[in-house]
Formats: sequence, C-alpha cells, structure tokens
Amino acid sequence: MYGGHITDNLDRRTNATYLEKLIKPEILQQMNLTMWHPGFKSPDPMKYDRTKYEGFIETGLPMEVPEMFGLHKNAEIGYLTQTAETLFSMIQQISGGAAGAGDGGGKVVELINLFLDRTPRPFPSIEMAQKAAEKGRTPYVVVCLQESERMNVLLREIRNSLLDLDAGLKGTLNMTEAMEKLAGSLALNLVPHNWFKVAYHSNKSLLVWLDDLNRRVQQFVDWSDEFNTPNVVWLSGLFNPMSYLTAIMQATARKDMLPLDDMCLKTEVMNVFEPEE
Repeated sequence: MYGGHITDNLDRRTNATYLEKLIKPEILQQMNLTMWHPGFKSPDPMKYDRTKYEGFIETGLPMEVPEMFGLHKNAEIGYLTQTAETLFSMIQQISGGAAGAGDGGGKVVELINLFLDRTPRPFPSIEMAQKAAEKGRTPYVVVCLQESERMNVLLREIRNSLLDLDAGLKGTLNMTEAMEKLAGSLALNLVPHNWFKVAYHSNKSLLVWLDDLNRRVQQFVDWSDEFNTPNVVWLSGLFNPMSYLTAIMQATARKDMLPLDDMCLKTEVMNVFEPEE
C-alpha cells in the first residue's frame, strides 16, 4: 500500500477478491471468514463492542497459516526458511562469541595461518604492464590487466588485515574494532565485511570461498603468463564479466572493420567439452 492506493495490478486483483469474499452482510452473522479454515468465524456483533472487537483481534484470532488466505501451505516455505536461517545464525554467533575467550582464540590463529599460507601473492603489476606493452594492449589484454588489478586489491586487503590481526593477538598492536570483527568472522566461517567490500559477490562460506578465490586467481595467472587469450574463460570467475563480453565485440569490430554499435553477442549451447578441447 502506497499512500492508500494499490498500484500493482496483481495486488489490485488479490485485494478485490478478498473484499468481494468478505465485505458482505453475512459478516455480521458470524460467517466463516475463510472457507479454507473452518472455525475462523467473525464475532457476534450483538455481544461485541469496539473494545471487545479489539481484544478479539489481539487474542481470539487463530494462528495464521497460508490456508487461511486461500494459499497453498508451501507459500510460507520462504518465510520459514528465512526464520530458521536467522535463528541458527544467531545461535552460531552466540556460540562463536562464547568460544572466543577460550579455545576460540586458538582457532582464529589457525585460520590466520591457513589463509596466509593459502592466499596467493598479489600479481606483479609493473612486470605485467611491461609484458602487456610488448604484447600490445588489445581489448583482451586490457580486461586481464583490469581484472588482475582488482584481484590485487582483494589479495592485499586479505593479507594486510590478517597480518594486523595476528599482530594484535600477539600484543604487538592494539586490537581495533575492525580486528575484532575480522576475528569474529573467521571464527564463524563467514567472509569478513572488509574483504567482501572489495571482492566479487559470493554467498559461500569462508573456507569454500578461499578455494573459489584460488581458482579465480589461477585463471588470471594462466591468462597473464603470455597474455594469450584463453580458449575458455570462466565468466563468473571475473569481477566484471561484462567487460570481457564487450572486449569480444571490440576485438571482432576491429578485426572485421565493423561498427561497434552494430555488434551483438550470440550464444550457442554446445555439448559438454573439457576446457582443453
């Protein structure tokens, strides 16, 4: 409802149906308020004043279920799933917070060492720029450079924040709020917020996210080795997949001397091949 008006056509249809079913003289004769939920009757107007009506609404109405609104019981699956996820997330946070003062600190140290060991080093930007200049800054080379630079921002953020947290736990640096949030996220197997801000969008848990990160980095390592455009590109492994799709059109337009504005991409579904094929 916006300003008393229903704007969506389907909402208008739904609302009109409810009004047609409910706003009728029988509502003052204790009719069933819904045909799908027996026993859900309107109060007797001869026995109820305004105060009692309000009390009935607060305490007398049965627990809401989808069938009361003429909906299938599966209609609340999304709501129940979200409620369950919120509940278990809260339990996990409370449990993680309680463990932090005990052996949880040791767990965080182990995770710091694990991530420092398994997180790749940033790409050598200067060397890559020199190699790209020798190869020629084609659209594909530019995409690789841009993607590698964005990956460098993420890799530096991961490594620097972990080193700071490690120093804070050892007492050589004062613990800051950012360090405490990072430690909490590590303990809960969640991607820390400061990493998420400079990373690609992903809902994976932290350890699975680390494996995914290494796969993404490996694609850039192979690509930037000689800046030869790979035959197969993992599009969702890029920060900005659209940049690669645009590069395809740019390279084709230059090669065939065609106007870029007239270029478009065509997708063909093929049988399953291995990337090497």
